[in-house]
Amino acid sequence: MTSIALTTPETASPAASLRAARRIVIKVGSSLVVDRKAPATVWLAGLAVDIAALRAKGRQVVVVSSGAVALGRGRLGLEKNARLDEKQAAAAVGQSLLMQAWEAALAGAGLTPGQVLLTRDDTERRRRWLNARATLEALLKLGVVPVVNENDTVATEEIRYGDNDRLAARTAQLVRADLLVLLSDVDGLYTADPRRNPTAEHLPLIETLGPDILAMAGGANADAGVGTGGMATKLEAARIARSAGCATLIVSGLATRPLSAVATGARASLITAPATPLQAYKSWIAGSLEPAGALAIDDGAAEALGGGRSLLASGVKRVEGRFDRGDCVRVIGADGGVLGVGLAAYAADEMEKIRGRHSGEIEGLVGYKGPGVAIHRDDLVLHG
Repeated sequence: MTSIALTTPETASPAASLRAARRIVIKVGSSLVVDRKAPATVWLAGLAVDIAALRAKGRQVVVVSSGAVALGRGRLGLEKNARLDEKQAAAAVGQSLLMQAWEAALAGAGLTPGQVLLTRDDTERRRRWLNARATLEALLKLGVVPVVNENDTVATEEIRYGDNDRLAARTAQLVRADLLVLLSDVDGLYTADPRRNPTAEHLPLIETLGPDILAMAGGANADAGVGTGGMATKLEAARIARSAGCATLIVSGLATRPLSAVATGARASLITAPATPLQAYKSWIAGSLEPAGALAIDDGAAEALGGGRSLLASGVKRVEGRFDRGDCVRVIGADGGVLGVGLAAYAADEMEKIRGRHSGEIEGLVGYKGPGVAIHRDDLVLHG
């Protein structure tokens, strides 16, 4: 997927960033999804129309939605201060209600939702990260709108994201989104809480997230009584997204059509990113991962890599080390010099089977239909 930087003068505004983005993650909190213990069907239908409008313009959209626990509590008659096991039971009941609500809303706009439940391990353990990314990529290619939520039924305090703002940021990182939209109960970041301080100033554009900006965040919205997040968690989510090259929009979700409102000039806050998602991803590969092995390649493969192509198995002459799928490996040229590093599409034992062979032979050799390359060009960083 082509990444578009959202930090140029032409796109450094909320409306312009929404127009420029090609892959968008939209986070919706419980206070918007749930209305008096039931799904906010009218509001969800309005957001679905906005999502359909983005899709009609070629955008890909992922939704991160809270609301399962709140809906389940309402169905089971539980109080907000329920025990952990009761909250997990509420999540089990409420998740189906939540997906029914999204199914009705998105189907009404001609869209198909797909449920994706994640725990923190799914975005922080390498193999599970790869599996989650592959699933989301497949859904997007099939034209589905993934609806992501934390798997609250099984998640414990030790493996929880803690709030869906953080989950949304990790999801944006996972799918290499170029814009994260956080729908809130306020229309962006202010110098102080505008509900308590009438002189607070709105900040439409934020280009750094220093201590002065972070100190402006207030607490959670206690009035709504259903969510866990607040402005502080939104800025933390923006920091995570920013490190992945993804800009963040903090938008009021109180309008019936919140994205259309921003597109036509409604107030919001844009937190820019200094690079594209692909640039940030490749910087992470190059600077943060220790190679677990190496692939020695022939001159033809080296020439193809220099032209921006993926590394095919046919160009691999030797496999070194013990590594798993998704591990970082060095790419070594015919003269023994290190050409770069990349993420292996197959484990070392599988790579040994497919080296020197054509892409069409891979499935028969490894026993399943996997990638047609040894290292995809998006997962490859060349030196020099």
